[in-house]
Amino acid sequence: MTQNNNLKKILSDAFLKIANSIESGNFGKKIKIGLTTLGSEHGVENLVNGAHIAKSMSNQYDIVLIGPKVDTELEVFEANTEEEMHKKMEELLDSGYISACVTMHYNFPIGVSTVGRVVTPGKGKEMIIATTTGTSSAHRVEAMIKNAIYGIIVAKSIGIKNPTVGILNLDGARQVEKALKELDSNGYKINFTESIRSDGGCIMRGNDLLTGTPDVMVTDTLTGNLLMKIFSSYSTGGDYEALGYGYGPGVGFDYDRNILILSRASGAVVVANAIKYAFDIVNGNINKIAKEEFNKAKNAKLDEILSSFKKEAKSKSEDTVVIPQKEVVTASISGIDIMELEDAVKTLWKNGIYAESGMGCTGPIVLVSEDKYKQAIQTLNKEGYSCQESEQC
Repeated sequence: MTQNNNLKKILSDAFLKIANSIESGNFGKKIKIGLTTLGSEHGVENLVNGAHIAKSMSNQYDIVLIGPKVDTELEVFEANTEEEMHKKMEELLDSGYISACVTMHYNFPIGVSTVGRVVTPGKGKEMIIATTTGTSSAHRVEAMIKNAIYGIIVAKSIGIKNPTVGILNLDGARQVEKALKELDSNGYKINFTESIRSDGGCIMRGNDLLTGTPDVMVTDTLTGNLLMKIFSSYSTGGDYEALGYGYGPGVGFDYDRNILILSRASGAVVVANAIKYAFDIVNGNINKIAKEEFNKAKNAKLDEILSSFKKEAKSKSEDTVVIPQKEVVTASISGIDIMELEDAVKTLWKNGIYAESGMGCTGPIVLVSEDKYKQAIQTLNKEGYSCQESEQC
């Protein structure tokens, strides 16, 4: 009788493993996701609770805790300081024992930044925020260009085959747009989205944040970090992050450790979602996708674009020109990036068109006389500036 019971259990376990493999599409070793359990403002118990929630959400992965001993059925590697904990995390990642790890307060090398994932309140749509912690580059615009690629990589790894991309309307956004569109024309195809506002375009407004207009919202890291905090805790008063998937995986050229970041204020549900996010990028083979995307971008002259626009900005700023005779300027041209605004004005001066800079309701504007309006737009477009007729807010 005992033999029969043992045989039944063996068969039951075998069928369960087959069923799990069919469900996940993974017939190899089950993916193991790590979670470090020190550093939360809400205590170790909050993180462990998040791990248990994640385990109840899916049987496609196992969870490995790294931190102090706790009462749990999950596997635990004991560590009693953050330094010891991160050292053990890196050992487990580098050995391949775990495929990814969710942690807090981890220092990435320069060139690596994290890609967040939120649920937007307008329509309940998921949106990727690129990026949220770390430093892609010390140069702001270069960082945002890289952030766009990082966001595309992560989007593809979680199953979005042709992600839409929008650029948040910040200082440097127009330069980023110009560089990304050049990259696109060189063969690295980018699926630019359109703002929901009447003037359209791939420069995103605040409204687009709320509705989740793009799959990937490109921003600088500090703004991205702020957005993550707002999206995650706007319903709780700010001290407890209750929504979203956390600040995401660190991505960078030649970087292949799958380390995902949580805020110290993250609640248990966000912890659970971050573990699921970690599984998604591993299951989607993010490291393979990253290599492919970086190679495609470099073949589309990414390095040349990054170096050329920085040199161009420097040379333009050193130009001195004669200012044409002053005119009454009532026609406004928008679409010029704030960092290129003065250079755009000088470009018009060099072409005999009097112009002034200003700030309209949708951002920076160039002001010219009504009779030279069309000529000014043509001149700026010819000189490589992204400009358009001004719209109302």
